[in-house]
Amino acid sequence: MTETRNDPLVPKRLTDPRPVVAIGALAWLVATATVLLAGDRWSEALPICYAGLAVGVLGFTLFLAQRQAARRGSKVAQRGLG
Repeated sequence: MTETRNDPLVPKRLTDPRPVVAIGALAWLVATATVLLAGDRWSEALPICYAGLAVGVLGFTLFLAQRQAARRGSKVAQRGLG
């Protein structure tokens, strides 16, 4: 049973994850800087900002590693990261 799909093509700019991941990491950087500049009033939020920064950087690093593996033709790489 083979099915053919008639999905409309989605523009490349809407399927590119780079801007989303980069903007998310940048937002955590801005939040961290804001909390640091606010002083003791927001000191409880600082560990959350550091965790957000770490997750953002880790996510972007994993994305770049998967894209590089896909470009090199690795069998275990995700598809469509070209």
